[in-house]
Amino acid sequence: MKQPFASAVLAAAVTASLGAFAGHGDISSSDAKFMQKAAEGGRAEVELGKLAQQKAMRAEVKEFANRMVEDHARANAQLEKIASAHNVQLPADVDRKTRKEMDKLSRLIGGDFDREYMKHMVKDHKEDVEDFRKEAKSNEDSEVKAFARQTLPTLEEHLAMAQKTHDIADAFKRSGDREVGSTH
Repeated sequence: MKQPFASAVLAAAVTASLGAFAGHGDISSSDAKFMQKAAEGGRAEVELGKLAQQKAMRAEVKEFANRMVEDHARANAQLEKIASAHNVQLPADVDRKTRKEMDKLSRLIGGDFDREYMKHMVKDHKEDVEDFRKEAKSNEDSEVKAFARQTLPTLEEHLAMAQKTHDIADAFKRSGDREVGSTH
């Protein structure tokens, strides 16, 4: 009688360890994939925001960058807790695409940097809002869905801010990167 019980316990232990080894134990593969993509995007927002804090010319762009660093760092920390609880391995660094964008932005100065950074932020946040909406409306009832639902309003606010700040930065291109109405 002890043999089947021991076998059942061993089988359960092997199944549990295989689930953890596979990378996301008790969470769906679509939720794990969403978390990995969200973490990648969140890291990109923080790193690009730090770059903009240093290089931006306009105060509005620097303020936007500060908000990106703060909000995305906070969201990243929440996501890391969820991932850890479900044995999901998140990317440790920014991806190749982000590194390439950072290199491109690093070579720009003044208004050119501001416009290009804000253009990227508008495009990126449109994609983020779409991804988070999809996850928030998914059929799965999970912590990941709750995270997406909780984070979505902030991303929608970021998108509106990005569009407004992009318009401000773009307006200065038309005025030669000086204050509109300025006589300098």
